[in-house]
Amino acid sequence: MTTPAPGQTTDDALRPVRAGLLRAAHADAEALLARTEREAATLLDQARAEARAILDEARRQGEADGADAARDLLVRARREARSRTLVARREVYEELRREAARRAGELRGADGYVSLRKRLEHRARVLLGPAAEVSEHTEGGIVARAPGKRVDLSLTALADRALDLMGAEVRSLWEP
Repeated sequence: MTTPAPGQTTDDALRPVRAGLLRAAHADAEALLARTEREAATLLDQARAEARAILDEARRQGEADGADAARDLLVRARREARSRTLVARREVYEELRREAARRAGELRGADGYVSLRKRLEHRARVLLGPAAEVSEHTEGGIVARAPGKRVDLSLTALADRALDLMGAEVRSLWEP
């Protein structure tokens, strides 16, 4: 231990040492504080960068999920539209078929029906042979039978066949 100089107390003698220690402690504290602030700033920058990366990935994933959902919705909408179009076309076609059958049935009251019936009977015998059993169909026209064979030449069946033969022409009714 140092002895104080004459006229100095121990406190006076230690004052420079205390001041030196205090300066050193302040310097150490300031260095520690500066290092801690730098580390905190670095950690904060890293956290911000990580947060941006997470947000960017979430945004990309959200956009991808949204695009997938939109694509799925579009596919469902197209299917639904196609289904409705097909149902509407089928309804129109069935109405056309019913109207054709109705009009064909009106031939029964026409002046030339007897001649038409004779021609249908002749056609049936050509197809099934002269021994074919021929009878009038309830809706007009004829039905003929031979062993193991049957020919439907009713007016309704003939109207249906005519529509079937028109095929593409009937389908063109739905095309712009």
